[in-house]
Amino acid sequence: MTITLTSPNVPDQAPGIKMANEIGEQPRVFAGLLDSDRRQFVALADIIKKASPRFVLLAARGTSDHAALYAKYLIEISLGLPVGLASPSTLTAYGANPQLESVLWLAVSQSGGSPDLVESTAAARRLGALTVAVTNSPESPLAGAAEHHLDIRAGSETAVAATKSYTAQLLALWLLVDAWRGGTSNGAAGLPEWAASVLADDTVLEVAGGYRFADRIITTGRGYSYPTAREGALKLMETSYLPAQAFSGADLLHGPFAMIDSQHPVIAVVPEGIGGTAMRPVLERLEDRGAHVCVVGDPSAAPPGSLVLPLPAGVPEELSPILQILPLQRLALQLSVERGNDPDAPRGLLKVTETW
Repeated sequence: MTITLTSPNVPDQAPGIKMANEIGEQPRVFAGLLDSDRRQFVALADIIKKASPRFVLLAARGTSDHAALYAKYLIEISLGLPVGLASPSTLTAYGANPQLESVLWLAVSQSGGSPDLVESTAAARRLGALTVAVTNSPESPLAGAAEHHLDIRAGSETAVAATKSYTAQLLALWLLVDAWRGGTSNGAAGLPEWAASVLADDTVLEVAGGYRFADRIITTGRGYSYPTAREGALKLMETSYLPAQAFSGADLLHGPFAMIDSQHPVIAVVPEGIGGTAMRPVLERLEDRGAHVCVVGDPSAAPPGSLVLPLPAGVPEELSPILQILPLQRLALQLSVERGNDPDAPRGLLKVTETW
């Protein structure tokens, strides 16, 4: 079965229909966030600027961890602040009491229900951090544990695999950082239209057909695109049960490069801009190795004979991850269905994963 985003005759209970519908909602979600009261972002940015944090710690799990990684690149590059990814277990399982005065603690979660994120955020607040929860659930325990909450406004998401909530996290984090640096958010105005054009391109269905019998996939990217490579790999694993390993382009050229061959696909996320330039040597090495490459992003970067999932030209690199993941979500959806699975309800997984 082919699941497209505009198939009116697909039964409501067909495998993957929930995920397909939620993927298709993303242009509307972007428009809603951009049209929402910008004061929530400006007000929170003012609070952060007044606190003048010396360091930022990001706490997240799963898909949200990739949104947090995106925020790490965004804050370090555009604001010049050092950013680390927190280990909640140091506060929860080990009971550590780090000095968190003048630290901004950003907890990112779709549901806001994971106990370790709730407990570590509450502990960070007690230890002097300025705590902010970024969730899709303003009434969640995490929102209550943090001093401030940022609502990503993605709407109800029922498929187990997160799609629209992930990209809404990315956009909400971008809007917060843009307000923090004094921006007007105008740079993101084209996102709904750009996203609609990406989702209208069914080239990804051909890629899925070619990858149906793959037994391993590598994903790679650099800079802002590295979180996309990681999230794309996760989507393939959780929906298609397909071993997918994500590496930064730099790390791939070290030890992992030894496993590259012509039999296993490599998905390279290559934006226009600095990250794309940094990926050029990686693509050259992949070409020399005879790897089967699919480029997501800039068609001009694709080695001869590569598959290409193009993205609109002229998108600012820092916004490109919001679009890059869209074809990879669709690839995961279609591969899952073609391999006889139901991406709406992957085996052994729940919508809310509770860890301690």
